[in-house]
Amino acid sequence: MTPSVLGCLALVYSEQGLWKKAEALQVVVMEKTKRLLGDDHPDTLRSMANLVSTYRDQGKWNEAEALQVVVMEKRKLLLGDDHPDTLKSMDNLASIYINQGQWNEAEALEVVVMEKIKRLFGDHHPGMLRSMANLAAAYWNQGQWKEAEALQVVVMERMKRLFGNHHPDMLRSMGNLASTYRDQWQWKETEAPEVWVMEKTKRLHGDDHDC
Repeated sequence: MTPSVLGCLALVYSEQGLWKKAEALQVVVMEKTKRLLGDDHPDTLRSMANLVSTYRDQGKWNEAEALQVVVMEKRKLLLGDDHPDTLKSMDNLASIYINQGQWNEAEALEVVVMEKIKRLFGDHHPGMLRSMANLAAAYWNQGQWKEAEALQVVVMERMKRLFGNHHPDMLRSMGNLASTYRDQWQWKETEAPEVWVMEKTKRLHGDDHDC
């Protein structure tokens, strides 16, 4: 089978949660694409990025980090520091750092990504919200509650404006903000978003859904 067919089958496995099967196929796709097109071809880098995603789904953070660094560096070299694919690679690496507890590394990378997205695409680009949410998570995990709160408020307001009150990402952002309020013992501020999230989640998913 061709790499593209194998890649599609790997995607099906991923969507079914069959991570081991997906990983095995994606390794084959990556190696075949390297051999046919070269290490630096966009399809090769895409196959590597897909494998990173499967590593992440399995909690294989060291493998994900090592491969994501390669993808990021190659995209920087081929596309430049400001290309959207490069910025997405940097953002993905920051997210991996967060899941490994490497808060300083995540923070430093997300600050760069945020500044570049703001300069190139403006404050309301979807990638900006993702980076702000990741940076807020890095602040939160370092106990920098005020910095986390400030970003989470902005993320929540922009998600509300872009996606509406019922979008899952909007509800998640409100839940994150409520957690930050709670960690600062701001009980009154905590109550409003938590009640809002609970009511919206009940309306969308029913009473038995885990908020």
